[in-house]
Amino acid sequence: MAKLSKAEASIEAILFALGASVEIRQLCAALEMQESEVIQNLDSLKEKYEKDNRGIQIIDLGDCVQMCTRTEYYEQLIKVCKTPKKQVLTDALLETLSIIAYKQPITKAEIEKIRGVSSDYMVSRLVEFGLVYEAGKLDAPGRPAQFATTEEFLRRFGMESKESLPRINSDLEAEIVHEVEEETGWKFGFESEINKTGEDK
Repeated sequence: MAKLSKAEASIEAILFALGASVEIRQLCAALEMQESEVIQNLDSLKEKYEKDNRGIQIIDLGDCVQMCTRTEYYEQLIKVCKTPKKQVLTDALLETLSIIAYKQPITKAEIEKIRGVSSDYMVSRLVEFGLVYEAGKLDAPGRPAQFATTEEFLRRFGMESKESLPRINSDLEAEIVHEVEEETGWKFGFESEINKTGEDK
């Protein structure tokens, strides 16, 4: 591997030692550098890992970065794990997760209104898997909990932020909503998120 600069080696040491996501601002404080300098060194380190076909990589998670193994070596990794925990995302879990991802923060009642079935178990499992968390309480009678996706969700699906979610064509979204309303007999009363933001016009 190409020789690392002192800053690159420092970043590598921090990310390796912590083993979790680290905020860019924390790296700036540790290295006593401006954000632009830290990002430049991070990019250089990523390039060196890529060029040398290393088994590790540095991924972006919004305002954080994390060192992790490359997914192509998963099969080798599980061979040395005593009891690898496999999390199976069923169609129902993926459906619930998708609703939360696109509508976050959202309550269980709102999720169930969209799905048409009780979603207590699905939300609980997603929380257990670390893909969803309780993001706060809705300012409404009963103060129901609101749920949103976690950093682990971004990591698992290879996204930098929730803004990286694929956008749904507004016509297709309207068609889906109409079909669900026909099946459930409910009127959701929300307009397309795409139309709200002015995108896809």
